[in-house]
Amino acid sequence: MKRILTTLALSLSIVSAFGQNFNNDFIKLGQKAPDLATKDPSGKMLRLSEINKGSYVMLDFWASWCGPCRHANPGLVRMSNEYSGKKFKNAKNGFRVISYSLDMNKEAWINAIKHDGLVWPYQMADLPTSQWGSAVTGSYGIQYIPQAFLIGPDGKIIGKYNTAEEGENDLKKYLAQ
Repeated sequence: MKRILTTLALSLSIVSAFGQNFNNDFIKLGQKAPDLATKDPSGKMLRLSEINKGSYVMLDFWASWCGPCRHANPGLVRMSNEYSGKKFKNAKNGFRVISYSLDMNKEAWINAIKHDGLVWPYQMADLPTSQWGSAVTGSYGIQYIPQAFLIGPDGKIIGKYNTAEEGENDLKKYLAQ
């Protein structure tokens, strides 16, 4: 009975937390996005500033162990499918998605990428040794996930959201006519 009550209380707190509207006050709209450089699952080094050149980027922070993140991934997949081939104002390279995982376990990270259908090539993680020990948690003020940032082709933050899908209306503003 104690186990059931504990599980119920934990479930309610997770549902309650997911419904809350958190806000990242560390990152400001208009500021230059802190650069990220880390490896993808195959070991290839990726750098945000290179991926961002000439494109709008949705930078999504998530983890395989994060239920709300996994719940939000289908919306991110839909956005990637819908907008990746479209033309955008002042962005010769269009739109790209970068998924930055806070996972500590490489196998869990790779399995979640496959399971959730995160097919874009920009998967990043530094696989820290402690849950919030990733170098980017400090540079982006990440204290909760999911969390996402829309970055313009000039490298500046133009939107910040609790989930990437919340940024879709902002992204639409930059579509070429």
